[in-house]
Amino acid sequence: MSKLSIQKTLTDLRQQIDEYNYQYYVLDHPSVPDAEYDRLFKSLQALEQQHPELITPDSPTQRVGAAPLPYFNEVQHKQPMLSLENAFSEEELRAFNKRVCERLDILSVSYYCEPKLDGLAINLLYEHGQLVQAATRGDGLLGEDVTQNVRTIATIPLRLRSPYPRLIEIRGEVYMPLQGFNAMNAHAQAYQEKVFANPRNAAAGSLRQLDPKITAKRPLAFFSYGMGEVEGFDVPSTQEELMAQIATWGVRISPLRALAENIEACLAYHQRLLTLRANLEYEIDGVVYKVNRLDWQRQLGFVARAPRFALAHKFPAQEEMTLLESVDFQVGRTGALTPVARLTPVLVGGVTVRNATLHNMDEIHRKDVRIHDTVIIRRAGDVIPEVVSVVLAKRPAHAQVIVLPEKCPVCGAPVLHEEGEATARCSDALLCPAQRAASIKHFASKGGLDIEGLGEKLIEQLIDLKVIKTPADLYHLTGVQLSELPRMGQKSADNILLALAHSKKTTLAKFIYALGIREVGSQTALSLAQHFADLDAIMHADEETLQQVGDIGPIVAQHIAQFFSMPRHQTLIKALLEAGIHWPVPVSSSTQPLSGKTFVLTGTLLQLSREAATERLQALGAKVSGSVSAKTDYVVAGDKAGSKLVKAQTLGVSILDEAAFLQLIRHGS
Repeated sequence: MSKLSIQKTLTDLRQQIDEYNYQYYVLDHPSVPDAEYDRLFKSLQALEQQHPELITPDSPTQRVGAAPLPYFNEVQHKQPMLSLENAFSEEELRAFNKRVCERLDILSVSYYCEPKLDGLAINLLYEHGQLVQAATRGDGLLGEDVTQNVRTIATIPLRLRSPYPRLIEIRGEVYMPLQGFNAMNAHAQAYQEKVFANPRNAAAGSLRQLDPKITAKRPLAFFSYGMGEVEGFDVPSTQEELMAQIATWGVRISPLRALAENIEACLAYHQRLLTLRANLEYEIDGVVYKVNRLDWQRQLGFVARAPRFALAHKFPAQEEMTLLESVDFQVGRTGALTPVARLTPVLVGGVTVRNATLHNMDEIHRKDVRIHDTVIIRRAGDVIPEVVSVVLAKRPAHAQVIVLPEKCPVCGAPVLHEEGEATARCSDALLCPAQRAASIKHFASKGGLDIEGLGEKLIEQLIDLKVIKTPADLYHLTGVQLSELPRMGQKSADNILLALAHSKKTTLAKFIYALGIREVGSQTALSLAQHFADLDAIMHADEETLQQVGDIGPIVAQHIAQFFSMPRHQTLIKALLEAGIHWPVPVSSSTQPLSGKTFVLTGTLLQLSREAATERLQALGAKVSGSVSAKTDYVVAGDKAGSKLVKAQTLGVSILDEAAFLQLIRHGS
């Protein structure tokens, strides 16, 4: 390369890094993952090392971070707040250790180790034990005065515990715990407010609020990692003793700190924290090693932007950039359609990632993700990789908007995406192959046909062996088919066949519930059975007719009418009836003795189970509710009745003990 070409490359790298610094430190809105920034920075460092005569005072390698925001007062640190050199491999760590040993002319060094938190560096100035100033790192020399905001963080003491130095700069990291971050983002999304990309951005954005009242509402925390200027204090001889002293002043230090006697112990510590990473309450992106002896730290000194005695050993990047090549929609067991991004393979966190979840269409629209976009992928521990954001600056002209399919990609049924709901669903919960196990399990459940012994594992076995595809296939099972299954003896097979035979005698309400019509629970199924008293009448009822049933509104009516209008559902129902499923003709609710009455059961009944009592009441035309209100007619209070009984007494609702209740259902009035 010519000198002119090298100069241009350096200029381009510096401008790009400066832009990323501005986005990261000033706007709190990075457009690329840390790994991409680190690659560019290392390229710039390498080129400048080859051509030191071309280093400029304003190069990103000669300073830390970015200039302070114009609307915060500037603060000059009493000692510079420098950054750390990074290592990304065991070889780089060993090279660092070799340099340290050579400079100190010794064979081995012990290191103080602690996690590298992913937050915002802060300098806390205490005078005579009182917090008088807090500032961000800024450019290392000048930071932003965020004192009033920092005073709102509960984990930062406003006054140190005595005895304390006359003056001290305590340094550390302000971060946002994951639980608080997730709760804050969920609230922001619900109210269509700004959603933060990660806890680091959230912490930085919270600390740079002009109104301290906003900061006070944010779940921020703090750990100290060292000190700057100090007066009136005899500094101990090691980093380990210094941190222990800082803790005695009432300042939090990492509970994961450790002393490593040599470089092998450092590697073991790095591996231990990498294992713990996914289960911590906060995000860390590596570990920090510092030569433990403070006199050796002073002897080693500093380079332009970092101390020679310390190193940040980064974990494999959890975020990377790659190309989104296409989007597929997967159908889950409940019928939910999940958009999945197909990616140009990229190494994230030590694992090659080819696919990432896009969650739902609302998330796609919120992040404005398109096919052929360059996207940032995040992978944390064993969590499914996700698309975090789009690098809009790299969007090509041919980027395609992602469109929700109109038909289920598995079974071809219409896809439903109702207003106000984030999740789109396949409309055929009963026969869609993707939902087969869930629909058959629901059909056989206690509230449905109540097929005893037909559990989830057995259903999945039968599906995997292609023995059953629909609920109707259950009634064609043979003893030979069942007894040949793993861990299924002849007696167990006979019991399943007996349970299937018993299930053929049911009620219209249970049969309707067993079909799994969307938003049709047991009470709605009972209302349909009591109102129409005939399956054929329900199947041919239009939406307007269905809404004449007491608790059925337009949305549920639409679900019911759509379900029964599908030819394959009609075919399945015919097959079930031909298999022998039958029921007595229901009595119309209008002629039943408890029609229009609402009951609430509370406490334990000695002579009837809760389920049996509910069935008896429903058979008499009553509605059974789970909560007490002014519209409740009776509360049945069994043994150890609780808050529902108290509320009934407050509202003046009629209360029945078990004896009165049994008499009521025995006589029907």
